[in-house]
Amino acid sequence: MATFEKYVTFLVNDILFGVSVTKVQEVLRSQEITDVPLSSTAVPGVINLRGQIIPAMDLRRRLGLAGNKDKKELMNVVLRTNKGSVSLLVDEIGDVKNFSSDSYEDPPATFGETIRHVTTRVCKLEDRLLLVLDTEKVTQFSESKGHTEAR
Repeated sequence: MATFEKYVTFLVNDILFGVSVTKVQEVLRSQEITDVPLSSTAVPGVINLRGQIIPAMDLRRRLGLAGNKDKKELMNVVLRTNKGSVSLLVDEIGDVKNFSSDSYEDPPATFGETIRHVTTRVCKLEDRLLLVLDTEKVTQFSESKGHTEAR
């Protein structure tokens, strides 16, 4: 018998991603980002969320996707992780959706290594794929010459 799981969905570079609602602290419109000198290229700075300082990770840069061409303001998906809260900067917030557990498949081998590493599974929708992110893996990074690399 299939179970249903709820995911917060969002777009980055016209790719639909999702994270479990249990991992989401909150979703915010664009926030002022304070630069952090010498930080990773994927972490342009921090946001102040009611007195809590939270790293802001540009998901586009983290996944090695093309730049934000139209320079629109990015939205924030604040996640709870084992190391504290992290804000993912995304292009657009979607909906909270229920997906059947029997509709998932493993990430295809055609995905790039970085995206495949942080994607736990994919769900086939009518017109696109939903990539379910592993919140712990996507928010981990090691710094190497100013670049962010998946561990």
